[in-house]
Amino acid sequence: MISHLHKIRFHPLFEGAVVAVIIFSSVIVGAKTFPKLQQYANIFDFLDAIVTSIFLTELLIRFFSEENKKNFFKNGWNIFDSLIVTISLIPIANSEMVVIGRMLRIFRIMRVISFIPELRILISSLFSVIPKLIYILLLLFIFFYIYATIGTTLFNEINPKLWGDVAISLLTLFQIMTLEGWTDIMYETMEVYPGSWIFYISFIVITAFAFLNLLIGVIVNIIEVETNKVSQSIPANDQD
Repeated sequence: MISHLHKIRFHPLFEGAVVAVIIFSSVIVGAKTFPKLQQYANIFDFLDAIVTSIFLTELLIRFFSEENKKNFFKNGWNIFDSLIVTISLIPIANSEMVVIGRMLRIFRIMRVISFIPELRILISSLFSVIPKLIYILLLLFIFFYIYATIGTTLFNEINPKLWGDVAISLLTLFQIMTLEGWTDIMYETMEVYPGSWIFYISFIVITAFAFLNLLIGVIVNIIEVETNKVSQSIPANDQD
């Protein structure tokens, strides 16, 4: 019995069909948001019930195909899928939390991550980069604070709405970092301080370019590490 379920679980058609159902379920949730399609609400609810049944069946197949059932919940992705399917089973038709229930069901599309190895690598890399990202953000904040203090000191009287205090200056610098309308801000201060362009150019070079490249470099390095881990684990799985 377990061997048959194991074959079904790892069959390419089975995994492809589940991914297709996940995408289809997301289309259903999106279709419900169109006012012109509200007349088909009963059909959408029926299709949603079928999708939920398929998800439950697929999850049970994966669970019972496991020789040691405890190992199933040692996998974080299995816990994630179980949580999403459980949320889908919650009846919301006559519930006061119907809006929240419908919003939660859109997260079913995230189950695609557990079926596509490349996406799992990206997510694992994202979680792995968080500790290093904290230090990068801390260093970025230090530069932000320095420039915000300088900007408030120099440009406060020119435009209090943008440079009134350090907190407002931080928001202004964030806008400058995104390169959204920063030239207008620069030309306004250059009318009083012609050399203030140095302030803006140096800030953009440090934050928008240097830190962005640093962040990309860290992420790329983590992705390579996670990819190597997956590559090294494949032979071991094949031997099992």
